[in-house]
Parts: sequence; structure tokens; C-alpha cells
Amino acid sequence: MTKADLIDEVSRLAELTRKDSEVIVETIFESVVRSLRAGDKIEIRGFGSFRTRQRKPRVGRNPKTGERVDVPAKKIPFFKPSKELKDMVNSSAGQPQAAAGSSSEHSA
Repeated sequence: MTKADLIDEVSRLAELTRKDSEVIVETIFESVVRSLRAGDKIEIRGFGSFRTRQRKPRVGRNPKTGERVDVPAKKIPFFKPSKELKDMVNSSAGQPQAAAGSSSEHSA
């Protein structure tokens, strides 16, 4: 699903104009980014939580030349799904993908 698909879905389900739905989706994304930049944790009950993790500086390699490259420390966004979300994703009740998913388990 793309951002445009999400905007269309909000527009359809909430019976709003596409423009209003776009403002809502953009506002949610901007709020999440602003909170993460400030170092806050975002917790959405039944869905999951967003926070940042600190990566240490390290020495990497340029894959083209093999040259050593210093990679600085940085913050990365991290999402941890809730138990409810994991259960919904793995639920086989009424899901046509459940049969396809079980056949791929045999090949693993």
C-alpha cells in the first residue's frame, strides 16, 4: 500500500474529500516524525510503538573500491508491533492467504 492508497482508503471510509484525507494522513506522518526527532516515543495501543535507536559509529567499506569509510553515529527509527497487530497479521480466520502461507512453510 502506498501513501496515495492510504489517502484514498481514508477518503472512502470516512466519506471525506481526497484533499481532506490527504491533510489528515500528512498530519499524522508529520506528527510522528516531529515526535521522533524530539526523542519521544509514540505508542498506538493495539498497533505498536515507534522510537529511535542510536547506532554506534563504525568503519564500513565502499563496495566499489573496497576503501575504508567512516560511518558516523546516527539515530534510526524503530517500530515494534503490538501483540494484537502480530495476532491479526497471523490470524487465519477468513484469510485466503492462509493456505498460500502454509504451503510456503513447507518449503522453508
